Amino acid sequence: MQISCQFDAGNIEVIRAERPNDIRLAIRQDNAADYRQWFYFRLSGVRDQACHITINNLDKTSYPAAWDGYHPCVSYDREEWFRVTARCDDKQLTFKLTPEYDDVYIAYFAPYSYERHLDLIAWAQQSPLCQVKRVCQTVDGRDLDVLQIGEVDKAKKVLWMIARQHPGEAMAEWFIEGFLSRLLDVDDPVAKRVLAQAVYYVVPSMNPDGAVRGNLRTNAAGVDLNRAWAAPSPQQSPEVYYVQRLIQQTGVDAFLDIHGDEELPYNFADGCEGIPSYDKRHQALEAAFKTALLALSPDFQTDYGYPKDAPGQANLSLAAQAVGEAHRCLSFTIEMPFKDTANLPDLEYGWSPERCKRFGHDTLGAVYQVLAKL
Repeated sequence: MQISCQFDAGNIEVIRAERPNDIRLAIRQDNAADYRQWFYFRLSGVRDQACHITINNLDKTSYPAAWDGYHPCVSYDREEWFRVTARCDDKQLTFKLTPEYDDVYIAYFAPYSYERHLDLIAWAQQSPLCQVKRVCQTVDGRDLDVLQIGEVDKAKKVLWMIARQHPGEAMAEWFIEGFLSRLLDVDDPVAKRVLAQAVYYVVPSMNPDGAVRGNLRTNAAGVDLNRAWAAPSPQQSPEVYYVQRLIQQTGVDAFLDIHGDEELPYNFADGCEGIPSYDKRHQALEAAFKTALLALSPDFQTDYGYPKDAPGQANLSLAAQAVGEAHRCLSFTIEMPFKDTANLPDLEYGWSPERCKRFGHDTLGAVYQVLAKL
């Protein structure tokens, strides 16, 4: 029996693994910051053996309360990810599994690999609607790409979407894949209408370094990118620094930042109520977008989410708040769960890549519904 994580997005530490019925593990922190929650490892040589797995350091993770009701993702082929029942007890997460094959992969959420990310960029660029532009190089020297979809025209609205500032939130890039599959479909009438009135800029992954390193929240320099928008650094947070500069050049009429939330078992939108410039127009735009998405996606809801900021008390180091204030535009953080959704549970798969993609697909419809109001 062997346990390994020396691959794209891998993360685990082995405490004890002499016997399949007593495997004890711990989650490794981000490479340059004290965050931990994401895990992803390969368990080998265990076909038909009853494995009892314990992750020991839940009290050291970034969101200890998030483990209640959480169930790990498991795959044999790294394409289909199903859930196994787990129990959270004090400082430990325990679960049992009898693998059907020699190798099994276990992760906090279905990973979105760097190779799949590159494949997504390569697929998108083949559309006549899409141009790929390199924004900058990351701290580790990877390309940070933005997709320009549609033709630039002064009469058009400018729409922006970014995802995966927090690299462990892999559901964000699954969402982008579903969103792009609709936006680039030349036969989709909603996509046609949107691109007739707007140009879209999409950054599928803001943090490829952190994703490859198996980090939860930070880039290679240890920076939480979604806390860097007030004063980004070209050295420590070039991903934010150069995307923010590009947004300033293009302007923006609507901005969506796609994330995942460890604790809440819901999809929800977090708005800009606390920014200094928030007014009745902004409030009406937010209400129109949420009403449209409620009608289009049963996976979306508005009863649960983050507490609203008091007027003038928004954290302007967050992307959605920074952009909403600087450009006086509709600006949301979209959050999805690592767990299942409480309103539409799926006991076998939980919140899954397929549901993320469908949610992304439906979100384009909500954008279309509010486009004329921007």
